[in-house]
Amino acid sequence: MALPSERGLAVVEAPSVLGLRPSGVEELPGAVLGTVARVARVEAPAYDPVRDAATGVLNPDGIARYSVQLADVVGAVLDSGRFPVVLGGDCSILLGNLLALRRRGRHGLLFLDGHTDFYQPSAEPTGEVASMELALATGRGPRPLADLEGRGPLVRDEDVVAFGFRDADESAAAGSRPLPPRLYALPLDDVRAVGAGEAARGAVDRLAEREGDGYWVHLDVDVLDDAVMPAVDYRQPGGLSWAELEDVLRTALGHERAVGFDVTIFNPRLDPDGTIAARLTECLRRGLSV
Repeated sequence: MALPSERGLAVVEAPSVLGLRPSGVEELPGAVLGTVARVARVEAPAYDPVRDAATGVLNPDGIARYSVQLADVVGAVLDSGRFPVVLGGDCSILLGNLLALRRRGRHGLLFLDGHTDFYQPSAEPTGEVASMELALATGRGPRPLADLEGRGPLVRDEDVVAFGFRDADESAAAGSRPLPPRLYALPLDDVRAVGAGEAARGAVDRLAEREGDGYWVHLDVDVLDDAVMPAVDYRQPGGLSWAELEDVLRTALGHERAVGFDVTIFNPRLDPDGTIAARLTECLRRGLSV
């Protein structure tokens, strides 16, 4: 297996809050992996707090434009043969990362998140795209975001593994649509039943064996246990331990078919002494083996 560090890491800063709000997650790139050189920073358009009447979401036009710009940068990294590590920002940056891949073929997605993020606009209380990016990526939702560049779904249901989520009851109560049957779901209870390492190996085997050109790894840090990762905007009890996440990342990122990685939602303003950022950086370094 070729580790990302052996292929050449290329860190891209993507401090967009268009899918959330200017809460502090835009400061994530400056708080982690501080000594790893950056190759680009993609600035987002101005944030508009008014929910769009036509789509029911915040900043649809800005997110669509930003996704194209981010895809251009990530695509250039991919074309250079390097391994993109994209530091958000909120989870809406996933659309730009996957658009870069969709332009190049068929890819899978390992979706590490404490939430399923499969809301439709009518069920999302404030219209935040950071609660619906997986639905949009699989082609569900307002067309300006679910059909970027007229390419349809950025990733197929059967090419996705949703790993470690623990919000099924909460999202169902809010009226969110369930994950579709062809999308492979591994909620936290199922991960724990077999162990995080074994669950990760199974997920990676599933993605690596499918037809296509490899897979992207998305990490929303709220997949971690709230007891060790309280620096997120939407907290919920439970989650993976640091050791479990490191095991998952080493397995997922160490495979030769992993093509890129993004990190989202960590809010440095909720970590005033920097101790959580330091631990997150350690975790990411171990996962990336740098």
